[in-house]
Amino acid sequence: MSDPQEKPWLTLVGLGEDGLAGLQDASRKAIADAEVIFGGPRHLELVEAGSRGQPWPVPFSTAPVLAARGRRVVVLASGDPFWHGAGGSLLSDLHRGEWISHPAPSCFSLVANALGWKLEETLCLGLHAAPFERLTPVLNRGRRIICTLRDGAAQEALARWLAEQGFGATEITVMEAMGGPRQRVRSQRADVFDLTDITAPVIAALAVTGAKGLPRASGLPDDLFLSDGQITKRPIRALTLSALAPRAGELLWDIGGGSGSVSVEWCLAAPGARTITFEPREDRIANIRANAERFGIEHQMKAVLGRAPDVLDGFEVPDCVFIGGGGSQALLDHLWAVLPSGTRIVANGVTLETETLLMQAQATYGGHLLKAEIAEAGPLGSMRGWERARPVLQWSVMR
Repeated sequence: MSDPQEKPWLTLVGLGEDGLAGLQDASRKAIADAEVIFGGPRHLELVEAGSRGQPWPVPFSTAPVLAARGRRVVVLASGDPFWHGAGGSLLSDLHRGEWISHPAPSCFSLVANALGWKLEETLCLGLHAAPFERLTPVLNRGRRIICTLRDGAAQEALARWLAEQGFGATEITVMEAMGGPRQRVRSQRADVFDLTDITAPVIAALAVTGAKGLPRASGLPDDLFLSDGQITKRPIRALTLSALAPRAGELLWDIGGGSGSVSVEWCLAAPGARTITFEPREDRIANIRANAERFGIEHQMKAVLGRAPDVLDGFEVPDCVFIGGGGSQALLDHLWAVLPSGTRIVANGVTLETETLLMQAQATYGGHLLKAEIAEAGPLGSMRGWERARPVLQWSVMR
């Protein structure tokens, strides 16, 4: 705990494109009194930091700020330091009494006010250091999205990417240097985008039009996933996600990941949901990582090469475990020994041996058994008949 009498040594200052002129007295005083000022080159120039200025290292690190602990330090951020800014990166290493923050209107607020968009109904994303695929789960016609971008070249690339995804009719409003004397606002459709001379800082406001977006119900079509055929098929995947019951911020261990389809849908189902996917084959690990990137959730999924239970040691304890392949008595015994009470476990089996294992587990530990037999219509000569998939036995239990 921090000392209630501790005096903050670090001040976070939210800065707009109008520089010192747009700051409150408290922010200007903190900058005037600072011994060291950290920020991007543009920020340091806006406040005339001079010899006191220290640009952020590349790759980005908060270590130089922490090394100056005890001196009078200012960190400059665009707009609100705690909305896609440096504030969140610093907080994990600071006591509450060590810092104070003076925010300015965020770039998202400036854009929403310029366009007349309700901010609470608009999705705000930071794409200045993230792939465009982060948009994949949220794109849908009628959606309004504001996203920060790295530079003008990134804006042109975003327009091409949107067109390739079927959203070429989307109107992109390019907003440069918002809130300052260099402010410029221009709009164009993604599929005919030819704006040039786009300068940073740049923000894109998307009024999404075009194809329908990704469905959010469990059980996405199988052909959306890269797979070698080892995949939990769509109807069974929907039943599996229902049993797993993902919640915001929870961690799943997906054991025997195959294509990673269950992990992908877990991450899409709830904000901040994460997975660690264990898979013994390197080629399937590559598919899992490719699928995570395809859906824009590579920051939520971690693929680990190895066979359970040997590979499980040393990882963060999960809220839920899914066994989609490689089930064994040794694995169940290990999980029951190491998982805390309250952990949810769901296991699917298609072989007679796995069915026997899961039925014995239910007899020992309790829980619920479900047998799913799925048939789909298919050609049968000149007519049609039922094509039956292998039945799946599912065991779900609370540790």
